[in-house]
Amino acid sequence: MSLQTRCLALALGAMSAVASFSAAAAEPAHVTMYYPISVGGPLTQVVDKLVGEFQQANPDVKVEAIYAGNYDDARTKALAALKAGTPVQTSVLFSIDLHELKDQGVIRPFDDFAKTPEDRAWLNSFYPALMENGRVEGKTWGIPFQRSTIVMYYNKDAFRQAGLDPEKPPRTWDELRADAAKLVQKDGATTSRWGVMIPSTGYAYWMFGALTKQNGQPLMNPAGSKTFFNTPKSVEALNYWASLAKDGLSPQGLIEWGTLRQNFVEGKTAIMWHSTGNLTAVMKEAKFDVGVAALPAHTEPGSPTGGGNFYLFKSGSEAEQQAAYRLVKFLTAPERSAEWSVATGYVGVSAASYDTPALKTYAAKVPQALVARDQLKVATAELATHQAGRVRKLLDDALQSVITGQQAAKPALDAAQAQADRLLKPYQR
Repeated sequence: MSLQTRCLALALGAMSAVASFSAAAAEPAHVTMYYPISVGGPLTQVVDKLVGEFQQANPDVKVEAIYAGNYDDARTKALAALKAGTPVQTSVLFSIDLHELKDQGVIRPFDDFAKTPEDRAWLNSFYPALMENGRVEGKTWGIPFQRSTIVMYYNKDAFRQAGLDPEKPPRTWDELRADAAKLVQKDGATTSRWGVMIPSTGYAYWMFGALTKQNGQPLMNPAGSKTFFNTPKSVEALNYWASLAKDGLSPQGLIEWGTLRQNFVEGKTAIMWHSTGNLTAVMKEAKFDVGVAALPAHTEPGSPTGGGNFYLFKSGSEAEQQAAYRLVKFLTAPERSAEWSVATGYVGVSAASYDTPALKTYAAKVPQALVARDQLKVATAELATHQAGRVRKLLDDALQSVITGQQAAKPALDAAQAQADRLLKPYQR
């Protein structure tokens, strides 16, 4: 080969390498995100819109949103994908999954990515109550997005009919009992409207956390290594809950989480406790004047927070993980958080979100939207421990056995506490 030919071959090779490098550089970073809402549901359209806006602003990133059912479904599917070696860079999962995800070593703290003053300011911009289920051991592992508190929805028309002031919902356990008694409506021997319903399937532990908080009792320590299921205050809270049905203010047996909203909007109960994430749907579906109030107090007011956090997985390339971090920052910015809150009823996750024109305008028309935000001042962390799923199942089973009349509160909670102690012993220092 002549010198000229050799030089030409080298030049062509160099040009090919540059072209390959440029093509690789132009290839967008792929981010897979698991999201816990049912396929085809109206909320998928909101998420798709927000993701589309992110991709328009970040053409170097391609996001694949996989809608995976409920929170448990999303966690199971995301972890299965990781185990199979399929990259998953981020997901919205239960805020209370933090300990389990950290114990499995599958997530990275956001502190690994927040290197600039702007990034660190963003990490500290969220409501402190929401971050109680996002921080552990001095690091931030979860960023709030689809977050809630439990609120009390009530039928103002039913209050008027019962001779109650619709602008004065019950503020204490005693008032709730007294008002519910007046709100019960019977057609002969049949109860056509109950006074109050508190769901006891799906998230019974969450409702119980509200009652124990109102009685001055947290359900676990901040490290998630110890529970307080059977303290006198916890037993008192469960006895109060069970007494609502015993006294005819609430239906006997379990109250289904999934159908309670429909029961409320159809007028089958005058009061319900439910997630603020149902606010938008309730306001659209109800044919009566809807009131929303903070939960009633006993020794103190309060509700646990709830809902989902963004997590970053140790999966995919560093460029993909950095792109996922940018996606989370984009979606939790005040404007997007406000848009999500208006569309769903979930709380805006930062004070700045409530200063946006969107939430200011919405709150002026729907002041009920501010109840969950205001309740954050007296909110507590949702039940979150190591071995989280197993510990929650122990408590849920105990609660349901009492609500259905199979056991008394003290022995049921004693048994749940003993089993929780056994599960959590390895994590106690």
